[in-house]
Amino acid sequence: LIQDGRFWRAFVHTIVFTITAVSIETVLGLGSALVMNMTFKGRGLLRTSVLIPWAIPTVVSGMMWRFMYNDQLGVINDILYRLGLIDNFVSWLGNTNTALICVIIADVWKTTPYMALLLLSGLQTIPIELYEAGAIDGASKWQLFTKITLPLLKPVLMVALLFRTLATFKIYDLIAVLTNGGPANSTESLSMYTVKTYFKFGNYGYGATMAVVTLFFAMLLSLLFLNTLKTKIRI
Repeated sequence: LIQDGRFWRAFVHTIVFTITAVSIETVLGLGSALVMNMTFKGRGLLRTSVLIPWAIPTVVSGMMWRFMYNDQLGVINDILYRLGLIDNFVSWLGNTNTALICVIIADVWKTTPYMALLLLSGLQTIPIELYEAGAIDGASKWQLFTKITLPLLKPVLMVALLFRTLATFKIYDLIAVLTNGGPANSTESLSMYTVKTYFKFGNYGYGATMAVVTLFFAMLLSLLFLNTLKTKIRI
């Protein structure tokens, strides 16, 4: 396993995918949660609309993005071509330089609402009296956010990060639908390489070994987040 270059490439792809996707989802999810937590007309409709991408099954979502990325009839190529941003239609999923980015975009679109929903639940537990007291003391909106919102949101934020990091680290279905690990294994994740080794290549012992190693990495991530959750919250 240590000498298997394909395993380590899949490991790097998984790490890059996990860090990039979870980071973007957290930022966008927090922004969406802050907006949905405000009081305005049509808030219920907005909350429902935001959750639609998360409600779509992953396989269906993957097929939809695959059609949009199509190098001949895809709507993304059509829009970019009409705007003059590209001269010819691009094979987004067939290019080793863009395939992983395309998968990340599809995953961010799919799971950002999940992060927003979890963070919104945390925001609604923060007493409004704290904001009123801070405003009376002359605190700016940024100070209210950094001194009240973020510290009190930390437990929920860490749980949300834990859930999304573990789910993203074992990503398989979305990649299987979009690229099946290609082109040239440039989007192959640990889970996908493990499944291929076990079921497609019939190497059961090696496939089981990779599954155990993947579980080991997932446990390390869990312990890291759990240790962070134990820290005291200071306001």
